[in-house]
Amino acid sequence: MILIVAEQRAGKLNRASWEAIAAAQQMAGQAAATNTKVVLIGSALSSAAAELAQAIVAEVLTVDHPLLEAYTAEGFVQAITAVVERVSPEWVVMPHTYQTRDFAPKLAARLQRALLTDCVAVNRENGTVSFLRPMFQGKLAAQVVPEGETPHFVTFQIGAFRGDAAARGATAVPIVPVGFSPDASAIRVKPEAPFQEARQSVDLSQAERIVAIGRGIKGQEHIELARKLAAALSAELAASRPICDAGWLPMERQVGSSGQTVAPKLYLALGISGAIQHLVGMKGARTIVAVNKDPDAPIFEVADYGIVGDLFDIVPALIAELEKQ
Repeated sequence: MILIVAEQRAGKLNRASWEAIAAAQQMAGQAAATNTKVVLIGSALSSAAAELAQAIVAEVLTVDHPLLEAYTAEGFVQAITAVVERVSPEWVVMPHTYQTRDFAPKLAARLQRALLTDCVAVNRENGTVSFLRPMFQGKLAAQVVPEGETPHFVTFQIGAFRGDAAARGATAVPIVPVGFSPDASAIRVKPEAPFQEARQSVDLSQAERIVAIGRGIKGQEHIELARKLAAALSAELAASRPICDAGWLPMERQVGSSGQTVAPKLYLALGISGAIQHLVGMKGARTIVAVNKDPDAPIFEVADYGIVGDLFDIVPALIAELEKQ
């Protein structure tokens, strides 16, 4: 049995949940309809649970409790532990989100089970399941097999699997509430109200289109050109690390090993050479378009479409064409 931990916030499903479902379905193969279950944790879950019920899984479990409305690691560890004890899975699959990074180590330590994080592929050979995970900022890839008693916990890197590739059924699967009585005294963290600045923050992992800029933009005064292109594409604006380090864009818009990992349908890289630290964060994009003056730039090795030229000539032409639509 494979248990998939989905993620939601304020009733809205994180699309990385569908990527985790796609990974679990690949692990289960033809048995996905009977050998996979999804669990959703929080409060007021009906809408998100109904969306998940379209997946080809055995059932959707919901752990709905007022103490779980606001995320805390202690609350989620209690809830997932209760579900694990109920369904006795062999694998627990989760998307590698910021939230999962927070509670998964605590969960694995509490149950004294193996935890494999940030995996990008799964392989089954001669009855053994192994996972591919990048190491040393993507310079090496290790094939890893967990040891010890089950369940084994696995998180998959955002973009490693396509959410729209998750198999969906013609009819909804059952939604089953799971009774849960948390130990309130064990929840020692009280979340505060979000900072007002959070309204301006952006979760690039949820963006379907991204325009990213690198050193080729030359100066902060030229960012407005990229911003116009992003607006014409209804895309989010992002950047490589040097741009954010210079303070030209906030750190929340950095893509890479020390920033956000993204998997949009379209990733348009402007003046980005393609250092490995940046490629780690965006290689999961479905379509990558690169614009760079250097024909030998590493970004072209991963790009689906490449334009060798000056972005200050190409971007205005792209904007003009898009505005005709």
